[in-house]
Amino acid sequence: MSVDSLVLEVPDPAASDLLHKALGVDHLVTTEPASSPSEGFRGFTLSLVCKQPADVDALVEAALAAGASVLKPAAKSFWGYGAVLQGPDGIVWKLAASSKKNSGPAVGEFEHLVLLLGVEDVKATKQFYVDRGFAVRKSYGGKYAELVSEPVNLALYPRKAAAKDAGIDPAGSGSHRITLRGDRGTFIDPDGFVWA
Repeated sequence: MSVDSLVLEVPDPAASDLLHKALGVDHLVTTEPASSPSEGFRGFTLSLVCKQPADVDALVEAALAAGASVLKPAAKSFWGYGAVLQGPDGIVWKLAASSKKNSGPAVGEFEHLVLLLGVEDVKATKQFYVDRGFAVRKSYGGKYAELVSEPVNLALYPRKAAAKDAGIDPAGSGSHRITLRGDRGTFIDPDGFVWA
């Protein structure tokens, strides 16, 4: 089972595409004009997991030059080093490294793209995906689950916790404005995320 790519519905595809190219995700994330209304938090975040802090900093710089804004500046934390940005389309991007120290010069690349779905019930949504052929890589009860998926990694987190981690208000309504493309056909998950 895999998530092969993501399609984001955005108000200005050209502006979003510029950011995706700057982040090096344009082969995994495409855009189309928004066709359905949505307000506030869309229920997901996208994360770029890097090898070291210098790569996070290089990607933050590239993203800011391409129109992103800072929600949380890059800093060390208990779990590593990271920053949270918002694209010109409102999409939240987390750039992170588990290492707090650099091991070499920055290459400005990421190792993994992670789609974090903010869900109402992690256990129920995890079971929904398991029933569709996903294997579980990590699971922490109702707090977090990571499913085996490449090239886009898929993780589940409670909706309010996902918004809090991103530094934004959890309120939101309407379309998620994201379509997941994979190898299991078309369906809608319990939280309204669309697969095509």
